[in-house]
Amino acid sequence: MPHASERPRRVTVDPDGPLLMEGPVEVVADDGTVSVSRRFTVAICTCRRSRTYPWCDTSHRARPKPRITAADAPASTEASAAVTRPAGPQDRGSEPDCGS
Repeated sequence: MPHASERPRRVTVDPDGPLLMEGPVEVVADDGTVSVSRRFTVAICTCRRSRTYPWCDTSHRARPKPRITAADAPASTEASAAVTRPAGPQDRGSEPDCGS
């Protein structure tokens, strides 16, 4: 458990790339393998194409992005308004820890 004076670690989610996490980190794979990085920022692979998995080697860049054509686009603005992203978590500021 981190000390109260430490700030939480920051994780940056990129929908087209790796998960960027402030280090140092330990990554535990589903088979129990532990990978350690002491770098100040770590790129964790989310596409599972990396030759250095769990670390990102930019293999995701080779994956073609789907192209949206006029035939794929919604027929009306009402239909396009229905497609929204869920809101992300809100910053809770200075909420007390659960243990307080």
